[in-house]
Amino acid sequence: MSNELEVNATSVNGMDDLTWESVRNYLQKHIEGMPNQPLTINQFQAGTSNLTYHIQCGDWEGVMRRPPSGPLPPKAHDMGRESKIMSRLSPFFSYVPKPYVYCEDSSIIGVPFYVMERKNGLVLDKEFPKGVTFSENDCRQVSYLVVDTMAELHSVDVKKARLEEFGRPQGFLNRQVHGWIKRYQLYKTEEISVFDALSKWLAENIPSSSEAVLIHNDYKLNNMLISYDLQRVEAVVDWELATIADPLFDLGTTLGYWNQHDDPEIVKQGIPSITAHSSFISRREFAERYASKTKRDVSNLHFYLTFSYFRAAIALQQMHYRWKIGSAKDERFATFNHSVKVLMEHAHEHSLNKGEFRL
Repeated sequence: MSNELEVNATSVNGMDDLTWESVRNYLQKHIEGMPNQPLTINQFQAGTSNLTYHIQCGDWEGVMRRPPSGPLPPKAHDMGRESKIMSRLSPFFSYVPKPYVYCEDSSIIGVPFYVMERKNGLVLDKEFPKGVTFSENDCRQVSYLVVDTMAELHSVDVKKARLEEFGRPQGFLNRQVHGWIKRYQLYKTEEISVFDALSKWLAENIPSSSEAVLIHNDYKLNNMLISYDLQRVEAVVDWELATIADPLFDLGTTLGYWNQHDDPEIVKQGIPSITAHSSFISRREFAERYASKTKRDVSNLHFYLTFSYFRAAIALQQMHYRWKIGSAKDERFATFNHSVKVLMEHAHEHSLNKGEFRL
């Protein structure tokens, strides 16, 4: 058998040929049935958080996830936690890729990583895929898939899935608000005039939560794979932030990413999404369908949506900070400070319109 490597991600974040040879040796010891054939590696470029690679060995395929390089927030990018959540959740929520192996041995690539099954489907991000034509009905169908899959996730029995250890729902919203405020202060690179007023409003308007479910915590269209015929969801990915918490927090996060056609252009540029096309359902339709599916009261979404824009701004700020200090080389991060300012100002404007949910 050949031991040849075909590495198309050579020297990316220190992952050179020798490192990939260590990965192959480790996987062949720990994954039953993995053939001893040439290994092909390609890095998925879409994400801005953990690094994700497609690994192919003969007819065998898998996907590897590892943390990014450079200084990271405390408890972030925990590969062991993410893979354990996925392992326990997959029997109850079929859209989760099944992890094959988790490696905490730093001698392999220098950081923990895990390898999971490969799922196939369309990733819908900023633009329609080339060569694929979407009708208005197609866009609505995809919209409904996103809502209905979220509703299904929020119905998972946390106890049966043995997921209780992955969250502390009591005081979750309070910790989130004050934690994200502190995070911005740690990673600030320039002054944003509305930050103080906005953070004060958020701290003073935290709603009470009476329900706790498993939330994805970064549930958005480009974290899903949709079947090529647009009739079903093939996978929901990127589970690093999943926790047990208020389901409306998840809904608010998703709505923050769910641009609609009449949003200000500058906001659509801040977090670009294909959902800004007029054929996708509106945020209001999304929330109403979710309420119908789950029988939950969604009338108090104003806070959650405001906080979603605030969080999105700070997540981008962290990436810009890492680029600015030289620990991240991704040139996309260089201009994220502009989007941070836009989203922070939009969140502030949203907080002032107490009677207008912009759903």
